[in-house]
Amino acid sequence: MSKILDDRKYADSHEWVKLEGDVASVGISDYAQHALGNIVYVDMPEVGDEVTQGEDFGAVESVKAASDLISPVSGEVIEVNEELVDKPELINEDAFGNWIMKVKISDPSELDNLMDADAYKKLCEE
Repeated sequence: MSKILDDRKYADSHEWVKLEGDVASVGISDYAQHALGNIVYVDMPEVGDEVTQGEDFGAVESVKAASDLISPVSGEVIEVNEELVDKPELINEDAFGNWIMKVKISDPSELDNLMDADAYKKLCEE
């Protein structure tokens, strides 16, 4: 059974968001990293890029497949997790401890479009 944390919101494309003030940390869920298998590369946006909710901002590649990363929020990328450049497998080790990007969100109401932990758990069980 995949881990699902209560302190975040989830997109149906398996990204998570953890909000601190107006900054959202974004990563992929434990369920997603299990489905992908061993992650070998993470394609991330550049700091200063604008991301839009529901549009792709990068990709995760594993030995099995490549998967687009879909932004769960809109705003400006203020930080990317440089550790993942050399160690993409950190996502496999701890999907919730290793965010991919941090975004200064432009529209907090977009969070209402995301799932809480219970709704996401139901999605993963389907």
